[in-house]
Amino acid sequence: MKICFISNLYPPYIMGGAEISVERIAERLVKNGYEVSVITTSPNGKRYCEDINGVKVYRVNFTNISTPYTSQKQPMIIKSIYYIINLWSPCSYITVKTILKKEKPNIVHINTFKGLSLSVFSAVKSLEYPLVYTAHDYALICPGTHFINPSDMICINPSKLCELYVKIQKFIFDNKPDVVTAPSQFVIDKLKASGLLKGVKTIKLPHGIELSDEKTEKRYGIIDILYVGGLNKLKGVHILIYAFKKLKYTNIKLHIIGKGKDEDEFKKMAESDQRIIFHGFVSDEELVRLYQKANITVVPSIWFEVFGLIIIESFKFGTPVIGSRIGGIPEIIEDGYNGLLFDAGNVDELRDKLEYLIDKPSELRRLEEGAFESVKRYDMDEHIRKLAALYNNMQR
Repeated sequence: MKICFISNLYPPYIMGGAEISVERIAERLVKNGYEVSVITTSPNGKRYCEDINGVKVYRVNFTNISTPYTSQKQPMIIKSIYYIINLWSPCSYITVKTILKKEKPNIVHINTFKGLSLSVFSAVKSLEYPLVYTAHDYALICPGTHFINPSDMICINPSKLCELYVKIQKFIFDNKPDVVTAPSQFVIDKLKASGLLKGVKTIKLPHGIELSDEKTEKRYGIIDILYVGGLNKLKGVHILIYAFKKLKYTNIKLHIIGKGKDEDEFKKMAESDQRIIFHGFVSDEELVRLYQKANITVVPSIWFEVFGLIIIESFKFGTPVIGSRIGGIPEIIEDGYNGLLFDAGNVDELRDKLEYLIDKPSELRRLEEGAFESVKRYDMDEHIRKLAALYNNMQR
């Protein structure tokens, strides 16, 4: 069977969990005997095709004022023009349609489309290919994809322009996919509440992960606390730093992994506390070492987190997670079993949760067992089995 993925980014160019998930699935499908191609954007404006671990990757350039690699750093006027062009790009439509005619896939699976435009849906349906769409974000119902306003708060009352933009997107998207999947039920419910997905089959399909054979043994002389992700306020890194600085223990360290637009501000917040270490980007090997070493991972998001790949990555190494009670996070973290939950943005509650676990290594050990057991639900073998069954049922 031939599968074509469409994703606005594809490794090694990464901005979030969506492209990591697409890569893992694509490469696993290749190992299982599928022919897999990916259509994605080019990082340098040049069009080329490359083979990455058996996956044929088309990197293409579309006419726009910015790219997925740079759009978030642009002034609002540039972003606005970028969003408008992203509604329906003739260039994208023609290019994607040309590649699909060449590849002749049995199934097309769209993951993220910003930078490619909604015309990718039109291109697929014009050729009458079965189409799966996986909602990794809220791009269909929020121009910025994350429901965060310029004040770094949840957007409650979108502007009239935003509402108009979303109406146009809904019109273009409507009745295109045959099946819509999402990593959490929260995302599906959010899309349905906005008037989308009427009459469309929806499936909750959490991300998968390769399992470990044995739980990592932890040490408790120093309690290592880990954050992995973008250094942006919507991820709540400032909430974590504020909460951590309120802890008076000398035997704790906070390891912050990643980069982002608010990095300098976070470093300034933390500069007086030698217990806080910024690692920047690290190699896969170093990240594994930090996961193994960590006693607690914190996911302090203030936005409607879609899933939280970092959570199950932590569970893989028997590391319990303290996470915000928001978005899809509570679907993974069972409070008191594999981690703890706190109200998003509540610095004092997060401090109290950290303090509780630092003071009680026995409780940490109990949560470690729950975390390691929990990750078995996200076995990549099972994820691929469900996806393959979906593809088989969709073939015409």
